[in-house]
Amino acid sequence: MEELVILTRVFDLLEWLVPKGEAFPRPFRPTVTARLLGAALDLAEQLMDAQARRGKARRDRLTQADATLNKLRLYLRLAHRWRWLSDGQYEHVSRIVAEIGRLLGGWVRQAGGTG
Repeated sequence: MEELVILTRVFDLLEWLVPKGEAFPRPFRPTVTARLLGAALDLAEQLMDAQARRGKARRDRLTQADATLNKLRLYLRLAHRWRWLSDGQYEHVSRIVAEIGRLLGGWVRQAGGTG
């Protein structure tokens, strides 16, 4: 069940984040913005890959997803620090990312990982 919820929450994150990235400063779009959006898209793909696998292959994808989630947190903190995201926007996206992190941790534990 957590699998479906986390995929829905990641979709919600993408739906919110992609339009925000279009408003980030143009000189940073090929670098920081691309990495931020790439991390969010990679997270979605890794979670879908994990859902399609079992055993060690699933745990490996979940471990990759956890590392990608940490990268996403970094890029979001930078966007906020540089004032590309307002305090309210950062609070909103941080709540979504925290929920994704909790769901991912539960899925890792369920899959037999150390999460």
